[in-house]
Amino acid sequence: MMTITFAFLLAAFVLRLSNLPRPAMACLFLSFIMVLGIFLWEIYSPNYGFRMPWLQVELRHTAPAGST
Repeated sequence: MMTITFAFLLAAFVLRLSNLPRPAMACLFLSFIMVLGIFLWEIYSPNYGFRMPWLQVELRHTAPAGST
């Protein structure tokens, strides 16, 4: 997926150098949409989304107050 995103960025660059600003902006916009989609997919992935080893977010059950 990132290869396609980089291809759109390259196409935007080449189109801009060819004095075709509208198609270049369209390619740039499409690459931004793809990057946003990849980012959201990575974040909300059930396999490895939200994994931060320095931040443990699991719920731990503690004993009620007054019991040892």
